[in-house]
Amino acid sequence: MVMLEHPSITRTLRTGYPNPVDDGHEEFDLFGDLVTVNDEVFETEDGDIVLEVNMERYLSEQLGIERRQ
Repeated sequence: MVMLEHPSITRTLRTGYPNPVDDGHEEFDLFGDLVTVNDEVFETEDGDIVLEVNMERYLSEQLGIERRQ
């Protein structure tokens, strides 16, 4: 059985804070693209951030999932 952990707990364990702290540094997604305040993002179980616009690329490159028609 896979035990899931709430993203806030994962983030707190990884960063020490339950919510991102604006310390003036820039954040980048898994593919190196800049994440801005208005971007829609996904967070993996490992804490990696993926921009919504990169989700298809993530599914393909990281998980081997391809779109079929």
